[in-house]
Amino acid sequence: MASFSLVLSCSSRKAVTDPLVEPGVGRSLAIYRKAVLSDVRYMLDLDLPVQKAKPIAAHETLTFSLNSLRLPVQLDFKEDPAKISGMSINGKTVEVDYQKEHLLLRPDLLKMGVNVVQIDFTAGNGALNRNPDYLYTLFVPDRARTVFPCFDQPDLKAVYTLTLHIPQSWKAIANAELRDSVIGQNDKTYHFKPSNLLSTYHFAFAAGDFKLHSATLNQKNTQFLYRETDQAKITPSLPAVYAIHNSALKYFENWTGIPYPYQKFGFLAIPDFQFGGMEHPGAIQYKASSLFLDEGATKDQLNSRNTLIAHETAHMWFGDLVTMDWFSDVWMKEVFANFMADKSDEEAGGQDAYALKFLIDHFPAAYAVDRTSGANPIRQPLDNLQDAGSLYGNIIYHKAPVMMQQLENLMGKERFQQGVREYLRKFSNGNASWPDLIRILDRYTPSNLQDWNKVWVNESGRPVITYSLTTEDSKIKRLQLSQRSEYGPSRIWPQSFEVSLFYPGSVKVIRVNLNKDQLVLKEAEGLPEPQLILFNSAGDGYGEWPVDQRLPEQLYSLQKPLHRATAYISLYEQMLSGKAISPARLITVFGKSLENEQEELNIRLLSNYLSTLYWQLSSPAQRKALSGTLENQIWTALLKQKSSNNKKHLFKAYQDIFMSAEARKRIYQIWDSQLPPAGIVFSEDDYTSMAFALALRDDADPALLAVQNARITNPDRKRRFEFIVPAVSGDKLKRDNFFNSLKSLPNRAKESNVLAALYYLHHPLRQASSMRYLKQSLELLQEIQSTGDIFFPQSWLQATFGSYQSKPAADIVRGFLEAHPGYNPRLRAKILQNTDNLFRAEKLLH
Repeated sequence: MASFSLVLSCSSRKAVTDPLVEPGVGRSLAIYRKAVLSDVRYMLDLDLPVQKAKPIAAHETLTFSLNSLRLPVQLDFKEDPAKISGMSINGKTVEVDYQKEHLLLRPDLLKMGVNVVQIDFTAGNGALNRNPDYLYTLFVPDRARTVFPCFDQPDLKAVYTLTLHIPQSWKAIANAELRDSVIGQNDKTYHFKPSNLLSTYHFAFAAGDFKLHSATLNQKNTQFLYRETDQAKITPSLPAVYAIHNSALKYFENWTGIPYPYQKFGFLAIPDFQFGGMEHPGAIQYKASSLFLDEGATKDQLNSRNTLIAHETAHMWFGDLVTMDWFSDVWMKEVFANFMADKSDEEAGGQDAYALKFLIDHFPAAYAVDRTSGANPIRQPLDNLQDAGSLYGNIIYHKAPVMMQQLENLMGKERFQQGVREYLRKFSNGNASWPDLIRILDRYTPSNLQDWNKVWVNESGRPVITYSLTTEDSKIKRLQLSQRSEYGPSRIWPQSFEVSLFYPGSVKVIRVNLNKDQLVLKEAEGLPEPQLILFNSAGDGYGEWPVDQRLPEQLYSLQKPLHRATAYISLYEQMLSGKAISPARLITVFGKSLENEQEELNIRLLSNYLSTLYWQLSSPAQRKALSGTLENQIWTALLKQKSSNNKKHLFKAYQDIFMSAEARKRIYQIWDSQLPPAGIVFSEDDYTSMAFALALRDDADPALLAVQNARITNPDRKRRFEFIVPAVSGDKLKRDNFFNSLKSLPNRAKESNVLAALYYLHHPLRQASSMRYLKQSLELLQEIQSTGDIFFPQSWLQATFGSYQSKPAADIVRGFLEAHPGYNPRLRAKILQNTDNLFRAEKLLH
């Protein structure tokens, strides 16, 4: 059996050194506290007023065991120390000693064994997400300390006992079961039971004007809080959401061999939530629009809901029951949640359906980062938790599942499962690192994982695969594959994949294990020369794949949707690299493909590619020449389709690219009459999207947006609409004022609304005037990093730069990076990732 060891610079096995008092939560502080503290318990009592602006009075009782009195104990509190009105340590009233985001508990006031700290304070608002009639906590990765004093690190799990005083009309949910509720004259008090062991970022509660739905799930009474008002969404969604959760719970209990590990299961749907979901035990948070779907929902929307619920449910074991000991391994919880969510669907739809969904969900998103000069490894070092948000991105969420699939293929499914089960049992209710897992998995496989781990996990980038084919007398004499690094030092990516040779009436599939720089496919020698070779035909290999020069003309002869999908992706990646096919030619190829494609996931993939090709990789003159043909192709394809879902995807593609007066008239009439084309069901959100698309083109109807606003009845959706309207306005001054308003933190509070507005503000049809926002947007990035949630910096950049193509825009980015040589390296990488297509467009178009 292969041996494997890994020296980890930020491992919990690092020598304990005296921590500095510095902003954030440094690694040395976390290691020290883990060594001297144990049995941490929080009792929190919060008075939540109905008025959003009113302060939240709070009391905290913190207990912990201490085994060293040599140094002060640092308690994290990233707030104004004036918010602390009283404090005692072991019964003695003390003055607040506040330094660099920490309360210092002096050794002479502490004792060996159990200590009790009492604090009266006003809760910080940094992560309470307060709205006019509801609020919710979101503490990942280190934002619990912005609300209450705590030891804000993932490996100091604690028990939380929560009391909430709330208005009588409100409802609330938390990690633990409700012990009792007491009705007062003007409010009510919820006393929750002590929670299971939780990391600070898993502690959560929400309260407000929610509706409550209760049902039995996994033999437990389960609460679901939501604010949706559209009965057309509520009626079909409530039973579906419970059924999906139930199926996911059963799957993960069976796969892990561990029953659901928490005292309760509950969840809530939040309007305009920052993420798709967040895995708080007992109180999972979801974006409301992801859960509530009407009868017009597409297969893609339904799949996304299934995957999201399975992802958050998987976290109960992967990330919650066993939590990374430091956020350098945050990717571990996300890769397992994504990978296991995909696996839970594998048996239901068959291998080809699973492979197609896995390919489309993960590979394009991973490539979009890994092909760039700002690409990061899956595993990244982290010195201070205040920088943890910069670790998140598509490499964690999309390349890592590909890596895990390769690992499972390498080990075999049964041995992989056995190793993971041992890992979960060994570290249950505790913390672990990637080396802890690898050491266990290594015992279940004869393969040496060291080189594999180095290139897949610890390094960035992807391989470029090329081939050479020699034939003689119409037979294959030699078929050789080669791999090289796309950039950086020479490396080898060990992986398995398929190569398919197509003949009239048959396909020869060759399974390849590529573990060196060159490999001759002996199995191909002597075979007849094929009509077409398709590389990575099973869609499970990772890299830039070569394309047979005959592929564009033979795309429509590929019978399997999976084969067509991997061909679409390979052609697109080759185009971006300036090889094989031009953007203009690929628009023609993909436009024809839309007319023939019947698989919904492929239609979605093609539509996304065509949008980028049309708006970012075509010059305005090319776009004008192409638009009529492309509009007709998409509309013709829509009329030919029998599937309602396919028709809806194609309508959205049509709405995205339309330019002609005929197309405007068609879309306006549909919006005005609210009568969709035959076979399509549109929701209120769909009509809102149409209104914005028309307004973006300075529609002739000046009342269009006012009419749409009047149609919206849900107060949360109405507020979202009204926020976005100035960014869509044809009035340049209104757009200027909107952008300037984003420089103020309160106006960025609803991040999903900000991102939706930025899409319109920086749309190609507005870029002549919006380019002047680019430099200011970059200058705001560090503030956004420090004040926003974990995905916001990445999303801010993508929404801002995602469709620019010109040299002046590229020059703004170059100038900014040159003017800031000492810029935060992780933010610099995010800039390079999100402007990569801009620089490619500059080369491809000029």
